[in-house]
Amino acid sequence: MGILSRIFGRGAAKPAVEAQRGEVEGDDESWLVNAYATLREVPPLDFPHRLINRRDLTDPEMAGHLEGFAGYVMGRGDGRMTAQRYHLWRHIQRVRNQASFTVADEDLPAMGAWARRANAVLFFPDGSVRDADMNALITADGSTDTAAALPYPPDALERRTRTLAALEGFTPKQPASMPPSLGIGEVELRPAGEVLARALGLICVATQGESMGKGDGSLLTKLRERNPAGIAALTPREQAFMLAEAPDNQTTVAMGWRYEAVNILAWALSIDGIEPGPADRIVDAGTLTLAMLKSAQDKDLPARVSLRPAAEILDALDLAWRQHWIVRQARQNGTEPVGLDGGVVMERHFALNWLTGFHNPPGTLWDDTDTPS
Repeated sequence: MGILSRIFGRGAAKPAVEAQRGEVEGDDESWLVNAYATLREVPPLDFPHRLINRRDLTDPEMAGHLEGFAGYVMGRGDGRMTAQRYHLWRHIQRVRNQASFTVADEDLPAMGAWARRANAVLFFPDGSVRDADMNALITADGSTDTAAALPYPPDALERRTRTLAALEGFTPKQPASMPPSLGIGEVELRPAGEVLARALGLICVATQGESMGKGDGSLLTKLRERNPAGIAALTPREQAFMLAEAPDNQTTVAMGWRYEAVNILAWALSIDGIEPGPADRIVDAGTLTLAMLKSAQDKDLPARVSLRPAAEILDALDLAWRQHWIVRQARQNGTEPVGLDGGVVMERHFALNWLTGFHNPPGTLWDDTDTPS
C-alpha cells in the first residue's frame, strides 16, 4: 500500500472541493497534486510525474487563484486563526510558482525531496495541504498534524538564528513560533532607480514635516528647485501633505519621522556616508538631507546607482521586523523597550517591507504598504 493510500485510505469518501482535487480518473495509484512554491526559480521537477500545468506570477489568473486558495485555507473547519493557519496563509502570499502534476504513490518520496528544495507546500486530492513529508498542514475539516512544518529556505532559517542571538537581551522575548522572514531565492527587490526615487520623495516630506512642525512654513518652492525628482516621485498622500496650507499635527509628525525611512533606503543604495546606526538613536536629519539633496543634483546617479547585496538587505529586514515586534509587545504591556526607539524601528520596518515586498502582495504601493507582526 502506498504512502497516500495509508494516509487517505482507498475507497474513503473525499470532500467535494474542486474537480482538480480528486484522484486521477482511471488510475488507482496516481494522484493529482498542486505544488505552491515561494522561490522565484524552482528546481526542475526531477521525479517521475506527468505535468499538467505550470505558471508563475506573470499569469494574469495567478493572483486570483492564490487569493481563492488562501480563502479555502482560512475557511477550513471553524476558521479560527491558529499559528499554523496564519503561517500557511503567509506562505500562500509568498507563492511565486505553481505546478500541477500527477504522481504515483511510489514516487512521493522523490516528489517530497523536490518540494523541500522548491520551498513548496502540496495540495492533495482529499482537500488537505501537506508538507514535503506528507504531514497535513491543514485538512479539509481544519485539523493539523502536530508533526507538520511549513518550509522555509535554509538561508532564512540561518538569518533568524543570527537575529535572535543579536536580540537575546531584549524583552519581551519573541516566541519560538515566530517564523523567518524571506530567503534570497524568494525576494524580488525593487529596482534601484525606483528605490532612489522613493528616497528622494521621502526627503521632501520629511523636511517639510520638520519645517511645518517648527512653524517655519512650507519648503515646497525650494524643494521644487533643489529636488525636482523627489517632488515628481511623491505619492498621492504625500502630494496632499505637501500642498496643504495647514496639515494636521498627526500627519506632520508622521511625515517628519520619514527621515528614518530615507536613511534605510539610502543605506540600501550605498549612498556615501549613510549607515542605519543603532535602533535607539534617531538619524542626523541635517547630514542626511544634505546627502540626499546632493544626490538629487547628480543627474547621472539614477543610471549608476545599485542596491546592496540582497543578503544584507534581508538581514536588515529580519532585524527590523523582530525589533518592531518587541516594540509592539512592550507597548501592549504598557512599557517601552530599552534599547529601541519605536519610531526609528517602525520606519525602518516600513521601508524594508516596501523594498522587499515582505508581507505585502507584489507591486504594493508605498501608501498601501503594511507592517504586520
